[in-house]
Amino acid sequence: MWMVRRDNNVCYCPFKDCSEIMVDDHGGEVVTESECPICRRLFCARCRVPWHAGITCAEYEQLAPGDRGKQDLVALEMAKGKKWRRCPRCKFWVERHDGCVHITCRCGFQFCYGCGQPWGQGHSSCNAG
Repeated sequence: MWMVRRDNNVCYCPFKDCSEIMVDDHGGEVVTESECPICRRLFCARCRVPWHAGITCAEYEQLAPGDRGKQDLVALEMAKGKKWRRCPRCKFWVERHDGCVHITCRCGFQFCYGCGQPWGQGHSSCNAG
């Protein structure tokens, strides 16, 4: 539980209109989804940002800084739910309805829709699709 104290292991509420100082009293346990006791909004205590619903901390860290806004996270959650895949080269979203997992993006890059790896001999029989 996050408690409002002035100690070591502190974290600030990531919302600019709050910025309350809190201390981690979990004794080393990794905490992600937390609620600020003052403004009552959710945030990720590990990433120290507003809550990134629908994606893990590792997925959040992989996002470009420009994709970390609230509307971008909603779009990312929708893309994840629809099982869209991003082109590894240009990052354009691709949706596959049916057919082969061999994708040629609009940028010309070829990749496997199932696993996201560049297309090649090793992916000609990928089972991830």
